[in-house]
Amino acid sequence: MQVAEQLIPELAAKAGRNAYRTTLKQTGAVTVKASNGQMVERKRDGSFTVIKSLAVDKRVKPGTVLKRIS
Repeated sequence: MQVAEQLIPELAAKAGRNAYRTTLKQTGAVTVKASNGQMVERKRDGSFTVIKSLAVDKRVKPGTVLKRIS
């Protein structure tokens, strides 16, 4: 049982990545993600657009809804 419990973090991470990929493939939607100090919009075809650079000490509370300013 302890061996199985040790696998939970790895399985959860893998499930999250698979859900992300599946969502992009099925809906054709874009996702917004923080990557290397930048907020990027990723598209279904794998391309991405940098929306803005983030401050190093910028913290966002989980569940915060962000809106893009056009």
